Amino acid sequence: MSQLQIAVVVGSLRKDSYNRQFAEALVKLLPEGAKASFVRIDDLPLYNQDDDADQAPQVKRLREEIKAASAVLFVTPEYNRSMPGVLKNAIDHASRPWGQSVWGGKPAAVVGVSVGAIGTAMAQQHLRNVLAYLDMPTLAGHEMFIHWKDGLVVDGEIGPASKEFAQKFVDAFVAWVKQVG
Repeated sequence: MSQLQIAVVVGSLRKDSYNRQFAEALVKLLPEGAKASFVRIDDLPLYNQDDDADQAPQVKRLREEIKAASAVLFVTPEYNRSMPGVLKNAIDHASRPWGQSVWGGKPAAVVGVSVGAIGTAMAQQHLRNVLAYLDMPTLAGHEMFIHWKDGLVVDGEIGPASKEFAQKFVDAFVAWVKQVG
């Protein structure tokens, strides 16, 4: 397999998002031969089936970025024990019109950080259910329910207390994508 293109979808729009900070630090751990690109979702209109025949340019861009990717890394916060609406909106756009989903068959991984003690466990489970329906094989056995605290990300890098754990996750994800891709 040539260079892996990992599309990174962060489910938070907040300027100082912990999940964005974590995602940016996490992708620095990718090995040579794997490249991350962040997929923009903040400019997407709300999904409306009436627009399927004439999708907005932002939706077409999203779909093309996902098509071009070897795999997708979802980094999600947890809102009210589920994934944020903005993330679900992006997923819906790229899965429609019916029968034209760009998600199908794309290997995926799910991570997330939260100030809550259980990290984003519920949001990740809900997201995994959606990804299963979309026929996205999802990395199993390497879950990251991260509790955000000082030192998790330091100067844009994963902090020393979490770096080995994060590196094991990244290495497992890349190896698995190569295997299933």
